[in-house]
Amino acid sequence: MNNKHTRRGFLKSASVLTGGLVIGFHSINKAVAAELVNPSAISHEFNSFLSIAPNGKITIYSPNPEIGQGIKTAFPVIVAEELDVDFKTVDVVQANFSDKFERQLTGGSGAIRHSWDRLRTAGATARELLKEAAANKWGVAVSTLKTENGQVISANGKKISYGELVEDAAKLTPPADVVLRDAKDYKQIGGWHAGVDNKNLLVGKPLFGIDFKKEGMVNAQIQRPKAFGMKLKSFDAREALKMPGIIDVVSFDNNVAIVGKSTWEIMQARKKVDIVYEKDGDLESSKDHNNIFKSQLNDPKSGTEMRRDGDPEAAFAAADKVIEREYQCPFLSHSPMEPMNFYANVKADGTVELAGPTQTPGRAVGSISKLLDIPQDKISLELTKMGGGFGRRLDDGYAVEAAQLSSIIKMPVKVTWTKEDDITGGYYRPAVRYRFKAAVKNGQITAFALKGVGMNAGNCTRQDNFPAGAIDNLLIESVNYKSPITTGPWRAPITNFLAYAEQSFIDEVAHTMGKDPVKFRLELLDKVMKAPVGKVNYEPERFKAAIELAAEKSQWGKKKGVSQGFSVYFSHNSYVAQVAEMKKVKGKPALTKVYAVTDCGIVINQSGAQNQIYGAVIDGIGHAMYGKLSFTKGEPDQKNYDTYRLIRMNEIPEVEAYFVDNGKSPTGLGEPALPPTGGAISNAIAAATGKRLYSQPFNVEDKEVENYM
Repeated sequence: MNNKHTRRGFLKSASVLTGGLVIGFHSINKAVAAELVNPSAISHEFNSFLSIAPNGKITIYSPNPEIGQGIKTAFPVIVAEELDVDFKTVDVVQANFSDKFERQLTGGSGAIRHSWDRLRTAGATARELLKEAAANKWGVAVSTLKTENGQVISANGKKISYGELVEDAAKLTPPADVVLRDAKDYKQIGGWHAGVDNKNLLVGKPLFGIDFKKEGMVNAQIQRPKAFGMKLKSFDAREALKMPGIIDVVSFDNNVAIVGKSTWEIMQARKKVDIVYEKDGDLESSKDHNNIFKSQLNDPKSGTEMRRDGDPEAAFAAADKVIEREYQCPFLSHSPMEPMNFYANVKADGTVELAGPTQTPGRAVGSISKLLDIPQDKISLELTKMGGGFGRRLDDGYAVEAAQLSSIIKMPVKVTWTKEDDITGGYYRPAVRYRFKAAVKNGQITAFALKGVGMNAGNCTRQDNFPAGAIDNLLIESVNYKSPITTGPWRAPITNFLAYAEQSFIDEVAHTMGKDPVKFRLELLDKVMKAPVGKVNYEPERFKAAIELAAEKSQWGKKKGVSQGFSVYFSHNSYVAQVAEMKKVKGKPALTKVYAVTDCGIVINQSGAQNQIYGAVIDGIGHAMYGKLSFTKGEPDQKNYDTYRLIRMNEIPEVEAYFVDNGKSPTGLGEPALPPTGGAISNAIAAATGKRLYSQPFNVEDKEVENYM
């Protein structure tokens, strides 16, 4: 696979060679009118480009890496809506890395939210230029013309295609402002659209980094320290170098790289390399982490105060009842389906050629530039499709090591990780423990406190999220313990576990107070709407609408023989309410269904959106139920899927996804449906069995949980 498209090459092929119309538009920051790009002066800094060729071909050059979240399909749908063309006629080209792009990354569920207005503006600007070109050709007023299916149509029904107008339109000055279509007039946004890569995926076309091959390329695998807190002391590769296909064995930093012709030959030779490590820090075990969590939570001086409203200490002292619970989650591997891999060629002429799956191409290029002391404009990066990431490919370490190895062996090399390498290689979801407290007086919640301790988690709380704003006396504290175990963002960072802990606790508080869990949350939101306390970073009205729709769709509290658990959470600017249901199957309670209601604003593509919800819910179930990494003297106990448990196909319940139709601008969708899932399941288990779960994975805390699936 060798995609030769470049930004300059794209502009040449799309406009200079065809005489086409090119509209450049910003894909982030403030919405601005699209600008006409002169093909002879392509140094303007734009993030994406829309081109229309004289043959009518429409192309979108999309900068954001495609990781399965569907932006490569959603982007052209948005443009096509405003441009008034059939989405299926639009070609989408994945942009390679360029410093001309301001936000060329995939993370935080932000691509659509940041690009929404820019994409619409680009399509609408092109549409108006084409209408103006037709008006000039026919000698009529622009206001008398309309567009439909890639054509400009006059009042008397005369038609002309966009392709016939692009050369004239390219000479016109773009309008400073354009009128964007009203949501009620959308014909394609909100419809069901197949993914633009579906056909290529179905026939097995080489789109992924793991498929990448280039003439002259060698392969490599890297042995890293088996325990966190150890470093390389020495290695002996004499036996490995005698094996077929092995080219070299070299070391750098704490790594030993085995270089060869094929990955299979490398894997066999790797077993013959004798490597000696020595201690280089604390060798922490899971027992140590439990002691750290306990001591840090109990130390009144350990936490950083993130938020304080009112006088929580006085409210707790005056309470009729204080409810206190602790929740803990383990480290987790991202475990994407596609193994980590990257290609690098550090050339003798001072340039670097890179290719592979990365969520943050700019970060990778910047790190490699710094490491090798090579200017960034001498480094090219071809973006491949990614077989999953979930935050794992936000890290640039695997790209940097490929470039470093290439610079040492003086050859183009592709480094591929095994599944064991990835599960044991770090960059995990941080382990966290939370302590929640609630004060109840005269039948009302009067104080709320949260203290969290995270392993390399930074701030493991979200101090301005619900129920902040609803309670007069509030205290949020956070502790960040620095561990040698490396961590990083994992799908819906921090909230992926915080939501479960918070929603399980709120559910238990509601039951303790004798209140329906759904009504209890609505009461708290009513307080926020009437008299918010302190800072509120969410919209309570949207929160409430999602809750009410979830209760309606699931028939909350109205079904016989069904135990229901409720959960709701706000993250990545979206609101997701979920109801998990359990029924007795062969005499035992079993998770049978999950209802998910999402307010992410306008849904671009129903097909893609539904898939995002299904995937997030299933991911949330699997990791809440089974996922766990434990450590013994710094070494992960789980090394592959035989010991690192994931959800299985027969354990997936039915999922129904619904969206709140409020016409608001789109927000995040790739991550928000995961955080509330654990809480919905936990609360359903409590409703069905009376057992409250306080640690993940659930199947470790309660062996009976395995039977519920």
